Amino acid sequence: MRWKGRRGSRNIEDRRGRRMGLVGGGGLGVVAIVVIGALFGVDLTPLLQGGSAGLAPPTSSAPVTEADEQAAEFVSVTLADTEEVWQGIFARQLDTRYRPATLVLFKGVTQSPCGGASGATGPFYCPADNKIYLDTQFFTTMRDRLGAGGDFAAAYVVAHEVAHHVQHELGILGEANRLRRAVSERESNAISVRIELQADCFSGIWARLADQKFNSLEPGDIEEAMNAARQIGDDTLQRSAGRVPRPHTFTHGTSEQRQRWFATGYQSGDIRECDTFSARTL
Repeated sequence: MRWKGRRGSRNIEDRRGRRMGLVGGGGLGVVAIVVIGALFGVDLTPLLQGGSAGLAPPTSSAPVTEADEQAAEFVSVTLADTEEVWQGIFARQLDTRYRPATLVLFKGVTQSPCGGASGATGPFYCPADNKIYLDTQFFTTMRDRLGAGGDFAAAYVVAHEVAHHVQHELGILGEANRLRRAVSERESNAISVRIELQADCFSGIWARLADQKFNSLEPGDIEEAMNAARQIGDDTLQRSAGRVPRPHTFTHGTSEQRQRWFATGYQSGDIRECDTFSARTL
């Protein structure tokens, strides 16, 4: 992905270097398993294969490394790209104004109106304050534990969380979550899948239009995003945890679904093609 030399976003809130609260005997490997399980709604503790780890109150400092700084610069440029792309989409396709989200960079633990954010929560969007929370260590988790490395795989993560903000701006996220609170757990999970697949589709739209605007894509970039979508499908994650996939527990969609909806957005560039809520089959 070509990103160096372009402007970064002003909508970054940097909370790194304050405190950290993940400790345990397993090091990054154990933390990464906790991250993946918490983020994608599956129990990956069978992957621990013994040993112990825990979450402790924040007690020690988290120094910001050179790698952290480069990751932060990358995130800032990617966020700026999403802002320009979605401003254009909202103006041309929706005839309205896009109000960008703020992205909170943290390392270790921080707080949000949606609850505590830590390495165990993974990146997420909080509609209560219109902010995305991201510990860039998750990019290492993707590469080392999920087999989803590459800068465009990381960009896909940022674009997916921004897509949830887009859903919030359009009123989709609030209505979907209202419905989720009124139905059974199985039905709520099914709605969650449609939310997440639409965010994947929106991410594909961003990838297409960002390339048109910035010439940002390099050979292999789309394959990196598609691989990331495959590795974080509910069925793949449950198999990796040593379990038989249970579709009624899925909250993000299968690997095939996530890839297909990202591809739909990328191929069409049209927000109307991302209506997962009206789709008879996903």
